[in-house]
Parts: sequence; C-alpha cells; structure tokens
Amino acid sequence: MKTLKPGEIAEYCDVHHRTVSRWIANGQLKGHKLPGRGNYRVQLDDFLAFLQKQKMPLPTELMGAVQPSTPKVMIIDDEPAFRAAIKRALYGLEYDITLANDGFQAGVKLMQLQPDLITLDLDMPGLNGFEVLTFIRQTPELAGLKVLVISGLSEDDLVKAKTLGADAVLPKPFENTALSALVTKMLAT
Repeated sequence: MKTLKPGEIAEYCDVHHRTVSRWIANGQLKGHKLPGRGNYRVQLDDFLAFLQKQKMPLPTELMGAVQPSTPKVMIIDDEPAFRAAIKRALYGLEYDITLANDGFQAGVKLMQLQPDLITLDLDMPGLNGFEVLTFIRQTPELAGLKVLVISGLSEDDLVKAKTLGADAVLPKPFENTALSALVTKMLAT
C-alpha cells in the first residue's frame, strides 16, 4: 500500500505541512506515526477518502489511483423478514450489504464498516432507531452517512425521524422498486 508524507499531502492540498499534521492529530485524516522520529505517514486510500469526505478536489496526478468502490449499505432492522425483504429489493444493484439485528449491533458495525448508506427501522428493542439516528448525527466520523428510515410507525414518527437527521423516510410496507430507486438516488448525491 502506497503511503504519503505530510509534505506531499500539503502540496496536493496547497496547505502548510503543519496543517496536514494537525488534521492527522485531530483525527480528521487517518495516519500513523513511524517508530523512532515519529514522522507521520498516510495511506493513499485514507487520503483519497479524506478528500472525498471534505469535498476537496482530487489532484489530477492521483486520478489513476482511484478505483471505483462498491457502495456499502447496512440494513438495520430487528425483524428478519424485513431485513430479507430490503436485501431482496436491493439485489442486483451491486452494493456491499451488511445486516444488523438491532441498534447495539448497528453501532459497533457502523464504526467498523463506515457504510455509505443505512436503512434504519425505528421500532427496535434496546437501542431504538431514534437513538441510533441521534448517535449517528452526533458522531463526526459518520457525518456523511446517508440514512433512510424504513418504518411502520406513524407519520408523526417519520416526521420526527426527519427532524433528527434522516435523509429520507419510507413507510412499511414498501414497494421494492420505490426502495431500490430511492437508495440509488441517495447514493448518487
């Protein structure tokens, strides 16, 4: 895996190398210190992800290093039948799909997998969907995560989910074509 020095990143971003070191120290840019002198190094993939997250332009020299990645979708629902139905609706769209049975399991997987989009049920035991949504919107590492709430709760609850930060809502039961079109649209923006 190719790594970059803070000075190289600084040149790409047209900033001072100390700014890059601060990004790494603050956790904005994933990097590691070398043993001994403690100089930072950043993996190319982590730098490219940082640029995308910060909506910064990709340097032309690195255009060839970008490989199209498969969008990661996490389905969070406590009902196996609905998890399967959502997965079936997204079948064939070439997403990397992960399942979570409840809010607690989702919290662990969200930080590990960093999905691009989640579908979230609101009515779950333990940590419910409202709490998961609040956690996501309060966690800087998950700031760019798209959240599609799919719930059988009332219209008022769906509105509440939107005010808490859901990007879109879809009532249960849903049409497969509506779900797949909405997910495709959300991932394209």
